Amino acid sequence: MSFSKTTSRLTRQSKKLINLFSFITTNNMSSASSPSSLRSSTSSPYLSSSSESMMEETIQSADVLIQKWEINGHFISIFHEDKTEATRFVYCVKGLHRAMRFLASHDSISEKLTLAQGLMKIAMKRLETEFRLILLNSGEYLQPESVSIWSVSSIHSEDEQLSSLRLIAETMISCGYGTECINVYKIIRKSTIDEALFHLGVQRYTSSHIKKLINTSDFDNHIKIWLIAVQIAVKTLFLEEKFLCDHVFTSHQAVKDSCFQNSTNEAALNLFKFPELIANTCKRMDSESIFVMMNLHNSISDLLPEIESIFSNKSVSSVKILALESLQKLAGSVRRVLSKLELSIHKNSSKVTVSSGGIHPLNDSVMNYLSSLADYGSSLSDIIIDYDDLPVEQQSSAVSVKLERIILVLLCKLDKKAKFHDSAALSNLFLVNNLSFIIEKVRTTKLIFVLGNEWLAKHEMKLNQYVLSYELVSWNKVIACLPKDLQVSPEKVRDCFRKLNFTFEDVCNRQISWIVVDGKIRDKMKASIVNKLVPMYEEFYCKHLLTLSADEQCIKMLIRLSPENMVKYLSELFPSTPEVQKAVLNN
Repeated sequence: MSFSKTTSRLTRQSKKLINLFSFITTNNMSSASSPSSLRSSTSSPYLSSSSESMMEETIQSADVLIQKWEINGHFISIFHEDKTEATRFVYCVKGLHRAMRFLASHDSISEKLTLAQGLMKIAMKRLETEFRLILLNSGEYLQPESVSIWSVSSIHSEDEQLSSLRLIAETMISCGYGTECINVYKIIRKSTIDEALFHLGVQRYTSSHIKKLINTSDFDNHIKIWLIAVQIAVKTLFLEEKFLCDHVFTSHQAVKDSCFQNSTNEAALNLFKFPELIANTCKRMDSESIFVMMNLHNSISDLLPEIESIFSNKSVSSVKILALESLQKLAGSVRRVLSKLELSIHKNSSKVTVSSGGIHPLNDSVMNYLSSLADYGSSLSDIIIDYDDLPVEQQSSAVSVKLERIILVLLCKLDKKAKFHDSAALSNLFLVNNLSFIIEKVRTTKLIFVLGNEWLAKHEMKLNQYVLSYELVSWNKVIACLPKDLQVSPEKVRDCFRKLNFTFEDVCNRQISWIVVDGKIRDKMKASIVNKLVPMYEEFYCKHLLTLSADEQCIKMLIRLSPENMVKYLSELFPSTPEVQKAVLNN
């Protein structure tokens, strides 16, 4: 039993000494390559003369080089001034460390070990300072002022500074000074990231801060700043910080994760807190807030693949989770705003009429709103699909269904408002103008891609019905003044002519301030009225001109209301110039 324990102990000691004595094999010592000499060295309680000589030489060489670069007063960077000397310094330190390990295993109270430990402290102080200096003063890609032009290619070129950082980090960690190296990295890189975001305009975001910000004129500017900052932060700062951690601490996964988490986690959480706070606060804002939330939503959604990749490790997964939560809250706020919009149209109780029959302010604001919303296309579709939980076959039409419903509510409300006008003709003209405005908005904006040509054709048919209704209630009573049979008595002729003259003048006077906003529809309506009224009137006029000329009361009317003048009066209906329309609308 005793023999077995002794054998086991000697075997473990032999394996340990083989590893610790690597500096001897590195220098091609013939005695180390000989199995018999290795067995001799491991069985002796004291160092062999050759080993002692080798260690003395290693420590002496280290003493000369390390003392040469000991930091005393004025600091000169080895890595900046002489790369070859820096490489020698690092290999010298590694050799010293191997000697220390060997001495610690064989003669832990040796004066040489004490000397070596002192030299190691000096060397580590030098490397720590070099590491700090490179981090602070290296190439532009490490500086916050240059984040906008920082590119991956600049790092992938194996820049000397990055190679030096990795060499120093590997050396300090292998020599037992990893904590010091890591602390320097964490402090400097966190400061650099924070400073970069500060220069980009990112602030410390809190709920109270956002509530105050929303009520200021500077709110839109802050949104623009954040939208730019998040692009640079994700695509440049965070992405390349992750690459930097991976590059400097290549062989140490836990260190890489810890350093990246320390450098970016707090800043990233603050950055993605902003849209979440906006979404929470915008619940109490007007419908215009939807555009702010859509812009924020689109920005995060576009960056999401990169966010998920950069913050994939468990130590920083809270950033990815917050970004996803921000997306969900923004989407929820967008859906609430759309629902509130529909409800607000339905509840609009204003009885104020547009005297000219022009575009109602509600129609103008809603259609401008919807046309702007249509610019968000697919992203809006994703939000609505998620909300309505539609079957796959209906998902492509989710946005069109939603916007069709809002426009339908608007049309129903306009139909009710048309009834507030004091004449059926003006009510119909009001509907003509407002439906033509809606159709034109759809045709000339991205709403056409949402609602489609079928919706357009359907509502153009409805518009034609409104035009026909206007003509019937306005001008059929003028046409009705003409006798159906031209073979009537002179008295009946004079009576019909006076009645027509009075009715025509009354209709024209009533409608002189009315407008038709769409130029094509305006021309079409005028032509239609002329074609329906003037030929019939001209036939009556020519047929009974002699009869009417014999009546003194009718002579002036004949001159004033000749068929040519009737065409002229009809052509003056519905002012067509923007200036006249504007004046009428303002009245």
